Amino acid sequence: MNAIYLDHGASTPVHPQVMEAMLPYWTEVYGNPSSYHEFGRSAAVALEKARASIATVIHAQPHEIIFTGSGSESDNLALRGVMWTGRAQGFGNHLIISSIEHSAIKRTADQLRELFGFDVTIIAVDKYGRVRMSELEAAIRPDTALISIMAANNEVGTLQPIEEIGQIARQHNILFHTDAIQAIAVQQWDMSAMPIDLLSIAPHKFYGPKGIGVLYVRGGVMLQPAVTGGGQEGGLRPGTENVAYAVGAAEALRLAIEELPQTLIHYRSLRDRLIDGITAAFPEHCILTGHPRQRLPHNASFAFRNISGNDLLMHLDVAGIAASSGSACKSGDPKPSATLEALGLSSEWTKGGLRLTVGRQNNMEDIEFTVETLPPIIEKLQKLSKVFQ
Repeated sequence: MNAIYLDHGASTPVHPQVMEAMLPYWTEVYGNPSSYHEFGRSAAVALEKARASIATVIHAQPHEIIFTGSGSESDNLALRGVMWTGRAQGFGNHLIISSIEHSAIKRTADQLRELFGFDVTIIAVDKYGRVRMSELEAAIRPDTALISIMAANNEVGTLQPIEEIGQIARQHNILFHTDAIQAIAVQQWDMSAMPIDLLSIAPHKFYGPKGIGVLYVRGGVMLQPAVTGGGQEGGLRPGTENVAYAVGAAEALRLAIEELPQTLIHYRSLRDRLIDGITAAFPEHCILTGHPRQRLPHNASFAFRNISGNDLLMHLDVAGIAASSGSACKSGDPKPSATLEALGLSSEWTKGGLRLTVGRQNNMEDIEFTVETLPPIIEKLQKLSKVFQ
């Protein structure tokens, strides 16, 4: 039995062309980009070409592209960098985030509040996971330094109206950061026109390497570095740059946007079949989570009544289907999903989250197998749940 991978929202295989692009930078062009000799200069040229390539794809300037170690590190640098600068320069002590942000945002905001004394406002979302503009505007204060709202939720796939959010931020002279890690490779971006000041990217979500991230920082935005050392990446991310991964990140993003029209058609056909097939199979015991239309093209997410997401994933894995759950589940009883709770779902639903995210290598046969395999698993788990209640 061949395993079916439906967890592309967690990570993706590296594109063969990306692998090919990276190979020389481990064995041939291996110098330190900060060195002055020929080996170092060659590495520095490759690094700057990668930076320029990413900038071109998103219509930014090369100096606005900062390489980090991961998407989470990019989120961390954006929040800490802006808030520390705001305090140092006296223009702000207040941060606004939403209730369904990634943990890289939530936990950084918690630390900024608990250890550094910043004020943090967490605004609620509607039943689909979208931020209400009225609540956002009501949360703004004279000392608000930053608004950070993700472009698309990693769990339920809901797309946020980030341009509208960015316009509100501009009207109040507040910086706006968006975690675009799930959304960057499934739409076009024009940073020269979009009202976004900082944007986080993780290449391993779109067939690039793990272990590298990108942070777009609009020219003129000042950040305090979270890590100190050498002067690499404009002094914002010291440490010898990973040239091979930077090259891979650039090639992965270039390919993703180049292939976008056909990719969207492929993703949506598989996603929609998952949604239609699974919701039809469980009219009373399954709900689609996230926005029905304004959602990621490759994300189908559900909540099942009175089952454990932990158990569901194990049964799917045995059946040859790799998926993920919205629950923070490990061994034993899973915790309720904070995102599903934020959508207003009751406790009978919040432990039974399922996220299926399709990718380039999936086909309709994979989807039909999943739609056929899921019902007996759900029925079995619901019967067990009744026994142990």
